[in-house]
Amino acid sequence: MTKVFKLKDLDCANCAAKMERAVAKIEGVNSVSVSFMGQRMSIDAEEQRFEEIMDRVVKTCRRVEPDCVIIR
Repeated sequence: MTKVFKLKDLDCANCAAKMERAVAKIEGVNSVSVSFMGQRMSIDAEEQRFEEIMDRVVKTCRRVEPDCVIIR
């Protein structure tokens, strides 16, 4: 299942790249793309566990970029 989420207050392209690498390591995530210019995150993950995976994604992104909010 692939979903696209808006990001709020993503401050730099470097942070976007760090978030992308960190999220890609989460079990169940098949692919992820974070666009600094578009302020969007596209995630392809296991459909059965999508909400559980997204909870981990939010926590992971908060560690990388504390000001960034994923609008679900």
